[in-house]
Amino acid sequence: MSLESHTQSLNAAQLAAAQHGDGPLLIIAGAGTGKTRTLVHRVAHLVATGVRPQRILLLTFTRRAAQEMLERAERLVGGTKGRVHGGTFHATAHRLLRAYGEAAGIAKDFTILDQGDAIDLMGIARARLGFGQRASRFPKKETLHHVYSRQINTDIPVDDVLRDEFPQFADDAPEVRRVFADYIARKEERNLVDYDDLLLFWAGMLEGSAELATRIAGLYDHVLVDEYQDTNLLQARILRGMCRTHRNITVVGDDAQSIYAFRGANIRNILDFPAQFTGATIVTLETNYRSTQPILDVTNTVISRARERYTKNLRTHRSGGDLPVLVTARDEHDQTRWVVDRVLELHESGTPLREIAVLFRAGYMSADLEIELTNRKISFEKWGGLKFLEAAHVKDVLAFLRLVENPRDEVSWYRVLLLLPGIGDATASAAVERIAAAAWDPQALAACTPPARARAAHEARVNLLATLGETGHGAPAVAGEIALVRRLYDDILRERYDNIEPRLADLDQLEVIAGHFPSRAAFLSELALEPPSGTQDLAGPDDRVDDALILSTAHSAKGREWDAVFIIWAVDGWFPSSRALRDDDEAEEERRLMYVAMTRARHQLAVVHPLNTYGSRWGSEYTIDQLSRFIDGGVRERMRRVAAVAEGQQPAPAAAAPAGPPLDLRALVRGRFGAGGNA
Repeated sequence: MSLESHTQSLNAAQLAAAQHGDGPLLIIAGAGTGKTRTLVHRVAHLVATGVRPQRILLLTFTRRAAQEMLERAERLVGGTKGRVHGGTFHATAHRLLRAYGEAAGIAKDFTILDQGDAIDLMGIARARLGFGQRASRFPKKETLHHVYSRQINTDIPVDDVLRDEFPQFADDAPEVRRVFADYIARKEERNLVDYDDLLLFWAGMLEGSAELATRIAGLYDHVLVDEYQDTNLLQARILRGMCRTHRNITVVGDDAQSIYAFRGANIRNILDFPAQFTGATIVTLETNYRSTQPILDVTNTVISRARERYTKNLRTHRSGGDLPVLVTARDEHDQTRWVVDRVLELHESGTPLREIAVLFRAGYMSADLEIELTNRKISFEKWGGLKFLEAAHVKDVLAFLRLVENPRDEVSWYRVLLLLPGIGDATASAAVERIAAAAWDPQALAACTPPARARAAHEARVNLLATLGETGHGAPAVAGEIALVRRLYDDILRERYDNIEPRLADLDQLEVIAGHFPSRAAFLSELALEPPSGTQDLAGPDDRVDDALILSTAHSAKGREWDAVFIIWAVDGWFPSSRALRDDDEAEEERRLMYVAMTRARHQLAVVHPLNTYGSRWGSEYTIDQLSRFIDGGVRERMRRVAAVAEGQQPAPAAAAPAGPPLDLRALVRGRFGAGGNA
């Protein structure tokens, strides 16, 4: 089938965007308006009109999104010589840094620190400078890493980040900067690169060297960016550098779905795009292919209150649809009971549980709901919680491989040493110093003297690292190296943990996944750049998983859709969060977050708010809550009101009016002060 026949499925706005010529293009894509289809056709159109695929760069925020778009574009244009380059910002930065970093002082064999390891290294810097022993409180390693990353990605000075987000540490700014300086020095000495470095170094190559900038920017004739509203200032700098000569940049996004300011995303990037790229063409996608019109009427009204936005009014060609429901519950328990009852009704009428979602502002808000679902034997899957690579047993195994790949990886040395019985922080620290003094030679570990009860385990680790070092010259594949580590580690796992079977299963799956990678370096880099939530993210979904209701935070729900969506805790101070109400910009982001949550629904939408919040599940003290400010009068006019009343709590029918003259309550007040009947 020809590309022309495929374009017949596009509406007029999608077609205009796909067939745009040269120059900057901003596609404002409302929720459910087919942005992925439009971007795929844009890529296909460029290839079909003579642009070489390898001269096109497609940047996304997940590896899966890039793969899906590129595969769809290739199916549209058929066989071509070369492939479009696509991936996440961080993965692309990693590839360019491997290729060009040596010319900018970055050794080619650097190791990528994932976020957990970067936090641990920050903790090492904090401890070495003595801030862990201060009489007064000092920021923890997690807080320090957050402040550091925020400064890198937003250009907000450290003093301002501390003042605005951690005012209790505002006077500690000079000491905080000392920790950051030590952290940076440690990364440099040990040839480590964190996530923030990947973007910072990419920008540095484009801005700090005319020769490198010409070589890197010259790789591509067109740059396309998905989810542009989620980019930060550093990413915007990178994009300007990559388009310094041709200005052929296409960005797709929706200002109404900009909800990641806490990660550094800056809504100004998309709002100010026409000013940053003069002469930009703007195409707005307003035809919605997801939701019914009654749902769109409500969501359009919610977002119309935004202080600053690109004007769009989503509409659909679908007919019919129920009005969204606004449910008033007495308290959390009634809220939970009403939602679970409706979920069961939907499921009994044929809706799979996986096509139903309950959304909330923060993870803790589903606690009561999870208890009730468990009691009623309803399977559910909660999005969030511990990520696969944050699990201690997975990080332990990977630490051995990371040490062989980069013996200067101080964080991995600490993790491996602390697995020894009787080894604490002080002993591990002394051992790391000895290894560092020996130019990070792994065999220097053999010269360390462990406690008596750790000698056998110590010798086993020395031998294992030596064996792994030999395999690095091409013998076993990565899966074989993990198998070698597990000969030692599985016994440690059994001693350290009670619930061992799921952990052993994780390591089994890790071993299988590793078999798909050509090298240890590729395996470790992939895991660091695109950390999976679970093994299924790399190995594929498990078809044996039963149908399950989805529980999710509004943030985690972005990009997803369901037949029926319930939004709970639509209460001021809960959604929007009370912390956001102190700042107008944060309050506006909360409005966008509510919009994102509501636009996930295809056919049915219910927004639930309890009137009372109890201090504890069994407590008698409660507060009277106010409906979320985002559900104002204009929004409520487009919804059907429902009261969640438990069985046995229905109000009694009104009693018949008593016989005799009507009671005049105001007369009781007038009589008190001698006021006459004719005031």
